[in-house]
Amino acid sequence: MKTLAYSLIALGLTTSPLMAEELTVMTAGDQNMVDYINDYLGPLFEKQNPGVKVRAVGTGPGDAGSQKILERFDAQAGANVPTWDTDVAVVHEKFVGPMVEKHYLEKYRDKIESGKLVTRENAKMALGTNVDGYVMPMFNSQTALAYNPALVATPPKSYEELVAWAKEHPKQFGYNGIKGGASGVSFVMGWIYAFAGDGDKLQQGPFDAAEAEKWTPAFAKLKEFTTNATLTPGNAGTLDLLSRGEIAIGPVWVDMFYSWKATGKLPPDMKLVLPAPGMPGQPMHYTIPEKAAHKDLAEKFVNLATSPEVQAKGIVERFNWYPGIDAQHVQAKLDKATWDKLFTDIGPADLAKNGKAFPIAPYNKAILEAYERQVGN
Repeated sequence: MKTLAYSLIALGLTTSPLMAEELTVMTAGDQNMVDYINDYLGPLFEKQNPGVKVRAVGTGPGDAGSQKILERFDAQAGANVPTWDTDVAVVHEKFVGPMVEKHYLEKYRDKIESGKLVTRENAKMALGTNVDGYVMPMFNSQTALAYNPALVATPPKSYEELVAWAKEHPKQFGYNGIKGGASGVSFVMGWIYAFAGDGDKLQQGPFDAAEAEKWTPAFAKLKEFTTNATLTPGNAGTLDLLSRGEIAIGPVWVDMFYSWKATGKLPPDMKLVLPAPGMPGQPMHYTIPEKAAHKDLAEKFVNLATSPEVQAKGIVERFNWYPGIDAQHVQAKLDKATWDKLFTDIGPADLAKNGKAFPIAPYNKAILEAYERQVGN
């Protein structure tokens, strides 16, 4: 009975006229995702919609958090539940495709005003699955190369230039391989895009096992490159070595980079470059279940969350994330100092050109396995 009562409250299906209509937002990610909704976005929405209460439910960090949401949807679909207990779900990119393929999500983007402010490819394709219309990016996280301008006078603007630079500066490039955090994984995927052929096919599919034969020379080149590199202990480890001057350049998550700078953990003159042909990043997506109890409210909530004003104040200023909508729509809502901090080194045009998706799942797995055999052994 307690479970039933809880579900009814979560759905707003109570008979009490005093009970506020409740919008349930289920989110994967760290605690800051829950805090963002409870402390900022929820109260803002409630103020604009009197009588509505926004409730955030965190499912945990990383892929496991999104997996729990998918499993919850699977269970409700399997039980033929007519109205689901989630109005908005915030999930990692790789889980959106299965949700669309299983017909769990509403195709809502064209119904909301902010939907036309998104043109980036990752709002249309999610690791090889067409999700166009079913998602709105909450934010875009991006990897890039951080460098110390006191040690790197002219930063390499491509992977080819990086190879030449690293030969001249042994051990001054550092990365964390593929087991110490996703910035290293991203660097490896960018390497394959640069030196092993058709990056578009790797990002969009379809999967062809024979494609792996093209990677052998690229991995041989990467193994040689890695002998001249410093292996770092993780995402934070790369930033730490940069801060202490033990390396001069390395791949990082942009939001972590700016957060470290803001707290004084990195020297203020550190900079970023996004090398051609690009490095992967990934969005978190707002989705609305097809059987959401409050679908109209859910659409209004996502429209607010992805408006230029909220993307500026909530996403860029609070977290140093790149906005989910196209950046040019956000610029007017930011002061010059904030805009310059996030976009001077890597501008919107750089992101549009060199901000890539990760490979589709089977290619991603195959590349990591090939790295282990050919570089990591």
